[in-house]
Amino acid sequence: MNFLREELERVQKRRRQKKWLLAAGVMLFIAIVSAVIIAFVLMPAVAGEEVAVIRVEGELLTGDFSGGGYVGSEAIGRDLREAADDPSVEAVVLRINSPGGSPAAAQEVIRDLEYTRAKKPVVTSMGEMAASAAYLIAAHTDRIYLSPDTVTGSIGVIWLFPDESKWMEEEGRQVEVVKSGEQKDMTSPFRPLTDEERAYAQQMVDESFETFIADIMKERPVKRADVETARVIRGEEAISIGLADEEGNLFDAIDGAKTLAAA
Repeated sequence: MNFLREELERVQKRRRQKKWLLAAGVMLFIAIVSAVIIAFVLMPAVAGEEVAVIRVEGELLTGDFSGGGYVGSEAIGRDLREAADDPSVEAVVLRINSPGGSPAAAQEVIRDLEYTRAKKPVVTSMGEMAASAAYLIAAHTDRIYLSPDTVTGSIGVIWLFPDESKWMEEEGRQVEVVKSGEQKDMTSPFRPLTDEERAYAQQMVDESFETFIADIMKERPVKRADVETARVIRGEEAISIGLADEEGNLFDAIDGAKTLAAA
C-alpha cells in the first residue's frame, strides 16, 4: 500500500510540474509577444520614419464626412491634428484630388494645417486636379508636387444664381413668397436678380476673391497677373509661375517629406 501511495504522489508531482512548466511557457510567450509589439510601436517614434498620407478627394465642404464625391473640413482637420500629435509621424503628405469647393471649408482646413506645420513638415501631392479652394489649402503646405498634366489654378470665386422664372411662366406656374426683407430670397431660382442684388452679390464675390488671392500671394511666389483671371493651369506651367515646386507623384512627395523632416 505504501508503494502505491508513493507512486501516486510521484505521478501527481509530475503533473504539477508539467502544469507549472506549461504556465511558465505561456507567460514567457506572452512576454515575448508583448515586447515585440511594444518595440514595433515605439520604434517609429525613435527612428522617425513614418509619413502620414491624408487624402483630400472630392468637393471640399464644411462638415465631418468623406466619400461620394465630397470631403468635409472636419474630417480632414481631425486627420491632420492626429498626425501632428502622433510622435511616430515625422511628416505629413496631403494627397489632393479635388476641384475645389467652399472657401469657408478651405479656411477651416488651413487652421488645422498651420497647427500641423508648426510641429512637422506638410507636403502636397496633387493628383488629377487640385483647383480653386483645393489649391488654397495646398498653398499652405511646405512643398507642392504634381504631374505635368495635373489641373490646378482656378484661383477665383463664383456664385451661381439659377433662374427658372421664364420656364415657370411658360408652364403657367408661379410661386408666392412671403419674406421679411427684400433680399431674403435673392438666391431663389423662381425669379431673376434685381440690379441691386446683382451688385451686392458681385461685391461679396470680389471681397472673397481679394482674400483668396492675397492669401495665395502671401504663401506662394506667384504674380497676380498670372492667376487673377481664375483660369485653370496645367501642372507644367504651374511650376514655371510659382504655383507648384516640383514634378512628382505620391511617392516622390513622401520622399520629399522625409527629406524635409530630416533637415
